[in-house]
Amino acid sequence: MPAEGRERRTARVASGKKPRSPNRTSFRTKVATLAERTRRIRDEPLKTLAHLIDQEWLEESWKRLRKGAAFGIDAVSAESYGAELEANLEDLLEKMKSGRYRPSPVKRVYIPKADGRRRPLGLPTVEDKVAQGAVAQLLGTIYEQEFLPLSYGFRPGRSAHQALEAVKAAIAQKKVSWVVDADIRCFFDEMDHDWLLKFLRHRVGDRAILRLIHRWLKAGVMEDGKLIRSSTGAPQGGVLSPVLANVYLHYVLDLWVAKVVSKSVRGEMDSFRYADDILFCFQYRRDALRFLDALRRRLRRFGLALNEEKTRLCRFGRFAERDRKQRGERRATFGFLGFTLYNRRSRQGKYTVGCRTQSKRLSGAMNRVRSWCRENRHQPVAWQARYLNAMLRGHYQYYGVTSNFPCVSAFYRHTVRMWQRYLSRRSQRAYLSWEKFQRILDAHPLVRPHLPHSVIYR
Repeated sequence: MPAEGRERRTARVASGKKPRSPNRTSFRTKVATLAERTRRIRDEPLKTLAHLIDQEWLEESWKRLRKGAAFGIDAVSAESYGAELEANLEDLLEKMKSGRYRPSPVKRVYIPKADGRRRPLGLPTVEDKVAQGAVAQLLGTIYEQEFLPLSYGFRPGRSAHQALEAVKAAIAQKKVSWVVDADIRCFFDEMDHDWLLKFLRHRVGDRAILRLIHRWLKAGVMEDGKLIRSSTGAPQGGVLSPVLANVYLHYVLDLWVAKVVSKSVRGEMDSFRYADDILFCFQYRRDALRFLDALRRRLRRFGLALNEEKTRLCRFGRFAERDRKQRGERRATFGFLGFTLYNRRSRQGKYTVGCRTQSKRLSGAMNRVRSWCRENRHQPVAWQARYLNAMLRGHYQYYGVTSNFPCVSAFYRHTVRMWQRYLSRRSQRAYLSWEKFQRILDAHPLVRPHLPHSVIYR
């Protein structure tokens, strides 16, 4: 026989009325209260958290959901789910509170990578996305008080461009001569579930929340009609996966680097992490080599390993640039967050770190433009112009940083050429001269290249 309170709640849901308290606290107030509680209680887990997830919390999760994303194995789109949103959220909340909620396996799809390989993605159902978003907001509020400044990925108020500028500033202003560009092999597939839950228990003591996370981790992946379960990994594409990845690396790397490694090196050291993209800067080569050996042992302990093909130690910085010229060596570079960083001088002669789009990223973006123009050349010209402008704006918004104007301009010129080429192939008689194409550009102009994230160095 169900408990009296649960029976009353179920009756309200069945009657179609929204189960809200008369003295309902706003979502933002609850988030602020939880953050303050986390800062106040530092040495023990927070034990009462599940009650915070109510109808309003789920509504906020729904608002933040990407409505145009692909659907999961149930083939229910966000539009269909939102048609009866209130009833669906009430049903989801009742299942989460009563313990009847069971997540569905995620749908496995693959997207091409710049190096020709394919990246696996997991697509949860819309209902699972809403539930994961609610728990992700809960964990994000708690761990935002715990995460260290060296972590930039998937955190409110922090971005890849801030991480990039922090790297450039550290190299230009500090005694950096060596850079370790570390890559963790298949990180999202190799996160150990047992270790992850142990890490979460340091700050999350509510068994209901831990039980939900455990069920998502064990839900499995559906691929070609077969259910695959694993004791490791969190599918990329899940709403909760970025937060879990940050928590995992917070304990595996960030705290270890800040509390152990930084105290054992002779010279200066700086660390930067955006999700699983990690960069370490050192003053001395000996410190860098010792750190690499210790890093391999540290990752092995938690079921991870370095991708040795992509992990490299390079001489970099203003002192390395000076020595390079004396030795006649080639200019050193390394990659970070889709950019290639290199030593350069500003117009005033001051040493700075320049960056340009990585060649494989630029060629991949150009290939996508070529394929799109070929496949959509039959569409109306105005429609094509709107879509190409959306592609250009997205490219500028990420790659439009200081010193990267040549690569941004090259992408713009390539887009113009491809558009003209495939408009000329709409039929056997459709050849379009540059004079006629210029009139099309005048009527439907493409967004000119610019740098939204440019910083002027003085």
